[in-house]
Amino acid sequence: MKIFGLAGWSGSGKTTLLAALIPYFLSRGLSVSTMKHAHHGFAIDQPGKDSFVHRQAGAQEVMVASARRFALIHELRGAPEPSLEELLARLSPVDLVLVEGWKDHPHPKIEIYRPSLGKPFLHQGDPSVLALASDEPVSGLLLPWLSLADVEGIARFIIDSLEVWRWPS
Repeated sequence: MKIFGLAGWSGSGKTTLLAALIPYFLSRGLSVSTMKHAHHGFAIDQPGKDSFVHRQAGAQEVMVASARRFALIHELRGAPEPSLEELLARLSPVDLVLVEGWKDHPHPKIEIYRPSLGKPFLHQGDPSVLALASDEPVSGLLLPWLSLADVEGIARFIIDSLEVWRWPS
């Protein structure tokens, strides 16, 4: 599986771009999965639901399944957070995995940047950031600049980058 990431500060537009890229890749015959890194405790089950009761009772894993989908909830219970590689190994094979977050992991990625947020760049000193996508041009940039409005151009950049990307040894 090939992976490519979108990294940026909260509110920069990572999810919006990712949601626009998925149908573009699907329309070209690629199978796509996504992974999102959450920086806080999150819950996909809700109080009052059976899965919540199972988890609260101490189950390490709870699987919720129907005829349309299934979800696996795995409680770490003090164990270290799994690495990106460990989590990728749990996915079914696809052509492309789009990763949102994991900004410190050395996989190829685009930094999503909004000057209006007033946040610093993430790409400086990170050779795995291959381009910067923004809603306005950024002066003095040493990376390729991509317009957030050009989803097709960003998708092409991703595909072209994956053809030549070499993982760090």
